[in-house]
Amino acid sequence: MTEPRQLDPYASPKTFYGAELRRLREAAGLTQSQLGERAFCSGTYVGQFETAVRRPQPDTSRLFDEILGTGEHLQRLCRLARENKYPDYFADAAELEQMATEISEYAPMLVPGLLQTEGYARAITRTGLPLVPDAEVEEIVRARMGRQHVLESAGRPRMWVVVHEAVLRVPMGGSAVMREQLCHIADLMRSHTVFAQVLPFGSAADAPVNGMLSVMTFEDAPLTVYVENAHTGQLIDEPALVARYQKSYDLVRAAALPPKASLALIESVAEEYTTP
Repeated sequence: MTEPRQLDPYASPKTFYGAELRRLREAAGLTQSQLGERAFCSGTYVGQFETAVRRPQPDTSRLFDEILGTGEHLQRLCRLARENKYPDYFADAAELEQMATEISEYAPMLVPGLLQTEGYARAITRTGLPLVPDAEVEEIVRARMGRQHVLESAGRPRMWVVVHEAVLRVPMGGSAVMREQLCHIADLMRSHTVFAQVLPFGSAADAPVNGMLSVMTFEDAPLTVYVENAHTGQLIDEPALVARYQKSYDLVRAAALPPKASLALIESVAEEYTTP
């Protein structure tokens, strides 16, 4: 069970949702575990909503309303709390990565968002959304850059990234953009902000993962996996499935070049982008 912590209910829609859920649960004479049992989740999960650790979920809010006899009160608060600058499929993952103590990510096609330069982020956004206005592209880029503050904080997560060699070789945005991007990754590696490895073409057959994969570790919560494909993503917290993804990531990391060799390759490819 998650212990109560002092929150300002009016600090955000999410904290207000949590305060209301706790108030209504206690008024019904239920513990977190009892409410969780009736809503087909754990008491810890209920506690994470009440303490604003996790964003409210529509289906769970509907169950809470049914159990507590509160009409659509929590469902309405849920809609307010879920308003976000990120795509809905990614918003929960974006929130969790800010709380993670460790992030292990495999990137088979694109540089991970937390490592992207502004120019690279703009190039891939424009490629993926060719018909949207420039203002919308810039809004997406600003949101992505904002996520990176987590790597600048004193309590930043330990981040271990494996990128496929194809990520280095595809000139997204042109040579100048790619050189800047690869030099940025090299700088992050040299400053010990990020551990990075490259999965070379010759070892790709040994990597049993086809899409983007991120395994997030937390101080007081179970591992959570986020997987993503074009325009869609999914959070996974079912223990057996999380364990399988963890093993798959371990195999990818084992097939990749060691960090020093990876840094040398990244720097070498960056230099190639300067060659006429």
